[in-house]
Amino acid sequence: MLSKEDNELLTRVGPGSPMGEMLRRFWMPALLEEELPGPDCDPVRLRLLGEDLVAFRDTNGKIGILDAYCPHRLVHLYFGRNEECGLRCVYHGWKFDVDGNCVDQPSEPPETNFAHKVRLTAYPSAVRGGVIWIYMGPKDRMPALPDFEWSYLPQRRRTATKRVQQCNWAQAVEGGIDSSHISYLHGATEAQHKRNSAEKNIVQLNKFNAADRHPVFDVQSVPHGLLIGARRNAGENDFYWRITQCLTPFYTMIPPVVPDADTSRAPYSGHAWVPIDDENTWTWSFSANPHADYTDEEIAWHGGANGMWGPIDENYFPKQNRENDYLLDRKLQRESSFTGIRGIPNQDAAVQESMGPRMDRSREHLGQSDSAVIAWRRMVLKMARDLEKGIEPAAASRGEWYNVRSCATVLPRDTDWQQGAAWLLAGGQIKSAAE
Repeated sequence: MLSKEDNELLTRVGPGSPMGEMLRRFWMPALLEEELPGPDCDPVRLRLLGEDLVAFRDTNGKIGILDAYCPHRLVHLYFGRNEECGLRCVYHGWKFDVDGNCVDQPSEPPETNFAHKVRLTAYPSAVRGGVIWIYMGPKDRMPALPDFEWSYLPQRRRTATKRVQQCNWAQAVEGGIDSSHISYLHGATEAQHKRNSAEKNIVQLNKFNAADRHPVFDVQSVPHGLLIGARRNAGENDFYWRITQCLTPFYTMIPPVVPDADTSRAPYSGHAWVPIDDENTWTWSFSANPHADYTDEEIAWHGGANGMWGPIDENYFPKQNRENDYLLDRKLQRESSFTGIRGIPNQDAAVQESMGPRMDRSREHLGQSDSAVIAWRRMVLKMARDLEKGIEPAAASRGEWYNVRSCATVLPRDTDWQQGAAWLLAGGQIKSAAE
């Protein structure tokens, strides 16, 4: 458990908060590129780290992400006109460029020169991998973007999508690095396991998770965050290792479920949990196949609104949500699904949101299977406290550290898992975006 003081530190992310300031040292996914499809397109509302923002693409195609409120009378600029290389407030016509400069004040006498004294906060942005990224920290500390392999892959070898999650970012991250819950939350009933076995169902690819529900964890600190090994029995002589990458501050890479296949050529997926504010989170999901193009069906499954991470509406809000109990089906729960909730993301959201919008960790009782959660909390709390002392987070400025993969593999029991899986965990060859 955490003290109430540490829980406050972990969960508060607004401007000026220690955790919020630490998170602002990192580039973050802000929007899908499709949300700003072309010059002078409709502006988009955006809220990140407790700040209301507006994003637009100007006449020249440049992206601006600004403080959402016109500094004149604080009208929300989402209602503004995106025209002639700027966003114009519809109240009195004040206009702002992508850098936040006030370039026109038609309601003011021209001799006042007042426009030159007015600026909006503008945050740097970049486009990579179908994602618009944002940096909200000090300009003199702005690092390069993280070199995720998936963000450099050709368009047909990667997907990215997002959905709203109605809880604090930390409990969402903790769910992502908790490898023990997959045998239960995402599992089937005993009766369904027997049917799968009899029918030689494809679910048997995940047979080790079902057969051994007590994984042994080994959590190692690495430069980019944590390397989390979850070990399960795989026969008399072998272990099944499910190895998750946890990359600071809120990224994970999920091991593929391919213990009986060629693990070296398996696609992989992952998440980023970007705080909207203290009680809401953008859950980003990405997938990558470095070895082959996805089919149209695979692209729709991995990245579509009704695919693996859906269903979601036009505002990226899940259609299965706490207002409709995630469409819980008690008959399904009794007969085949452990939860009775369809879809892995909906199962995750149901339990994480049920903890409350910002859970009180002083009430919990952690066990041995929570070792990764404990290690992650210690890591990010230390990063926030270090920054208060003037110690910058090292990973924020080392984009190359993010070029790694997750994996799932079977190894002999006497093999060191980090050494045995090292060739699977290494990232691919990164080329510059220009190439």
